[in-house]
Amino acid sequence: MTKKVAVALSGGVDSSVSAYLLKKKGYYVIALFMYNWYNKDCMWEDMRYAMLISNKLNIPFYVLDLRKEYMKLVVNYMINGYKKGITPNPDIICNEKIKFGLFLNKALKLDVDYIATGHYVIKKKIIKNNKIIYSLFTGKDKKKDQSYFLCRINQYQLSKSLFPLGNFTKKEVRKIAFKLNFYNYNKKDSQGLCFIGKINLINFLKKKIKNNIGDIIYISSKKKNKKNNYNNVEYDKIYKSKKIGKHLGYYYFTIGQRKHLNISGQKHPLYLLNKHIKKNILYVSKKKHIELYKKVIFIKQETIHWIRNLFKNSKDKLIVMCKIRYNVKKQKALLYYLNTGILVKFYKNQYAVTPGQFIVWYFKNELIGSGIIN
Repeated sequence: MTKKVAVALSGGVDSSVSAYLLKKKGYYVIALFMYNWYNKDCMWEDMRYAMLISNKLNIPFYVLDLRKEYMKLVVNYMINGYKKGITPNPDIICNEKIKFGLFLNKALKLDVDYIATGHYVIKKKIIKNNKIIYSLFTGKDKKKDQSYFLCRINQYQLSKSLFPLGNFTKKEVRKIAFKLNFYNYNKKDSQGLCFIGKINLINFLKKKIKNNIGDIIYISSKKKNKKNNYNNVEYDKIYKSKKIGKHLGYYYFTIGQRKHLNISGQKHPLYLLNKHIKKNILYVSKKKHIELYKKVIFIKQETIHWIRNLFKNSKDKLIVMCKIRYNVKKQKALLYYLNTGILVKFYKNQYAVTPGQFIVWYFKNELIGSGIIN
């Protein structure tokens, strides 16, 4: 019996080629376009491309209006995160709650066997103790690997998902699209927030959060005393410091940030060390300041998610490769299992470890789990 698959057709080249490859393999393919945001001009352009590709492939085309759900589950999560002073990752939540949550559930009601996306990842199936376990690996194209953004996917979602582009490079995908005369073969990759696109984040947040003027304090590398009180966020009580400017709200900024701090006349570029939320203070310093680098991160138990848990027992420890954000190289680390969470100890210092961001761990090239940086 022919298997039926719903492709999340966004109008981009990746999902378009995914639909073609699945149809070529013999699947009965339908296209589902997610209408998630209120910018009609942007959405209409993407929808037009998706409709053209569907017509060219001669596959049914449907539109899912998920704007209310997207606002509630993704945009509100992001805004509330910034209000709390953390740096959220809406793309990961979008995948967890929308693409592999609502989209999957609605697609299954159309009597499909699978959904498919244009992510550059590889899914594998393992049989262990007569039980099927699905695993997720980095894609062939290491520059386009998107496993980081799928770190919250679960076994059921994996069992119902196909990733046709895992063994292709972006260059190969564009070449296929060109040969098929796809209208979007040279369409630029989407950038910025999931489904919203590239935006000025500060301007976007200003429409949602009121300004809250506070001090910007420069922190030197010289300590006031010899006590090592690193748990104290008030760096101005530990290091020599001086007030050098004002900011419009701590929620507009993230750890390690240099741009848009609006502090001119400084001899050296300054970076955000940390934020004192209660006092509405931004602490800044030079990039080499010790407080910008950390080797140990604690992950609370309630934020940990496993795709495949490789811990054999509570006394075990794992040697893994970790990423503390998407656009960094994997770094070697040890995971220690604790009753209250996981302690991640890196072999090398990590720059700008940011609360609210997701830390993802790999065993070789397999994505096995993740957590939220505390």
